Amino acid sequence: MSVSSVLLVAVGAALGAPLRFVIDRWAREHTRAGTILGTLVVNVVGSFVLGLVAGVPHPASWLMPLVGIGFCGALTTFSTLAFEAWVFLEERAWKPFAANLILTLGLGLPAVWLGYLLTAHA
Repeated sequence: MSVSSVLLVAVGAALGAPLRFVIDRWAREHTRAGTILGTLVVNVVGSFVLGLVAGVPHPASWLMPLVGIGFCGALTTFSTLAFEAWVFLEERAWKPFAANLILTLGLGLPAVWLGYLLTAHA
């Protein structure tokens, strides 16, 4: 691990975290689904971008630290997904609980796959 790699991760995170915040706030203000939609969007978009990065055949040394780890790591959020699921469980809201998890994985996995295919076979 080098200092430059740590700085690349920090720069990527400095871009991903504010974008996550903006998407979440927009979803809260403009949709009934609110923060749950924001979490879904950032997780699916982040999955797609990570798939793109992972599929690059001969990536530059800066690509994964900057985009894959920094940007995608700050943009996406497993902890919020887990918290939202827990809240649904506490409220015994079974349909939203299941829909949240199924949609996240059901859209996130194909997003990674599509991103990977676009760069790995380009």
